[in-house]
Amino acid sequence: MNLFWFIPGYETSVYEAGREPIFVALLAFLLCFVLTRAYTRIARVRGWGSAHAGGVHLHHVVVGIVLALASATLIIGFEPVDNFFELFLCAVFGSGAALILDEFALVFRLQDVYWSQEGRSSIDAVIVAVTVGVLVLLHVTPVDQSEGFGWAVVASVAVHALLVVVDLLKGKLWTGLFAVFIPFVALVAALRLAKPHSPWARRFYKEGSHRRRRSQARYRKKEERWGPRREEALDLIGGAPTRPEADVE
Repeated sequence: MNLFWFIPGYETSVYEAGREPIFVALLAFLLCFVLTRAYTRIARVRGWGSAHAGGVHLHHVVVGIVLALASATLIIGFEPVDNFFELFLCAVFGSGAALILDEFALVFRLQDVYWSQEGRSSIDAVIVAVTVGVLVLLHVTPVDQSEGFGWAVVASVAVHALLVVVDLLKGKLWTGLFAVFIPFVALVAALRLAKPHSPWARRFYKEGSHRRRRSQARYRKKEERWGPRREEALDLIGGAPTRPEADVE
């Protein structure tokens, strides 16, 4: 439909490239997340009550699941040819995904940890989703598809996937995410030290070993430098978590 024709480069880079559906879904995701967090932060300050259904607290992750499943079913089942209906369903799916990931920590822990420190994993999930969405929108792929899929390509993809797995096992979530699309990043991250609490370090870095000490020292130095800044950024995005009563006193 060329919805945002007035944005420079949109018509050629998004519309004509066939990426308008992912663009609309990503835009709806961002808008829904921002509006949801804005509402919950205001409700937290003003003491507004939560929605209930039949006496049960209705978390917005439930609404998100319904929206995402319904829109995805319609897209897969009917393959709408009407551009407006297709983009509408993409927007509904993006909104549903935002509501789900905004309470990702609740789903993961099966506890209402929205405003706790553990609830920060919801913000991480949203950032990961947005990053992946942007990379997909940019159509970043690790393999040149014009080359076909010969044995050399299959082998390179297998090695690349193995390196990404190593990155994740070393506790490098963000690096591993970008490594999916950039093979060089996957190689460099795989060669560097693992984080001290990662599965890789627990398996291969023995207690008191040189690698274990180097990993702990590097991680401690990094946390001292970037930890407070990361917390400030997360506070700005999702709101500050509730401090334990012991800290308040």
